[in-house]
Amino acid sequence: MRRYKVAITTAADGSATAYTPRLSGKIHSIQYVKTDFANGVGFTVTSEATGESIWAEAAVNASAVRYPRAPTHTQAGAAALFAAGGTAVQDKIGLGNDRVKIVVAAGGNAKSGTVHVLVD
Repeated sequence: MRRYKVAITTAADGSATAYTPRLSGKIHSIQYVKTDFANGVGFTVTSEATGESIWAEAAVNASAVRYPRAPTHTQAGAAALFAAGGTAVQDKIGLGNDRVKIVVAAGGNAKSGTVHVLVD
């Protein structure tokens, strides 16, 4: 596992955009460590190259850990299911020589927090 730690400080309007270094592997988890971001902060975490969603959540009030997964598909493009009409099969999100883009909204004026991205 590799950990990419991104310290983020918001602008006066409560927004910020930050990036990990380029990385390759499967996203194991996203860990938000609250310093003093305002309650209700929102996160939109995506792949920089494709915009693939990794984590999107509004109204976060405390430190949080998320284990993002994406639905998988058959070779025909149909959703892969555990059983006919069942639950979707999900897998870790893979990145290849890409950066994780972290967008913060409603974080408060000049407030800070840290996002850790664990990659397998």
